[in-house]
Amino acid sequence: MFIVSLTYKAELAEVDKHIEGHVAFLEKYYASGNFIASGRKVPRTGGVILVQAGNLNEVQKIIQEDPFHIADLVNYEITEFIPTMASKEFESLKNCI
Repeated sequence: MFIVSLTYKAELAEVDKHIEGHVAFLEKYYASGNFIASGRKVPRTGGVILVQAGNLNEVQKIIQEDPFHIADLVNYEITEFIPTMASKEFESLKNCI
């Protein structure tokens, strides 16, 4: 499992021009089962995506399709982790290894 942290490197006005495409990108990968959760950082300096993928290369390949990446609007930090504990509602995450 991976945490992908996005940090804007462009003005919000420029980011907002690409929000519709970014949302379509998110929806595609929710439908495929790769994305588990996502949302904006507070304050709005970027976002976070929780990703289920087989390896780092797969995550990097997915990111290549993000309109934010294509327009060079964000920096990405990718952290891999192995969920070993979870609340009862999220027990299935422990199987995402």
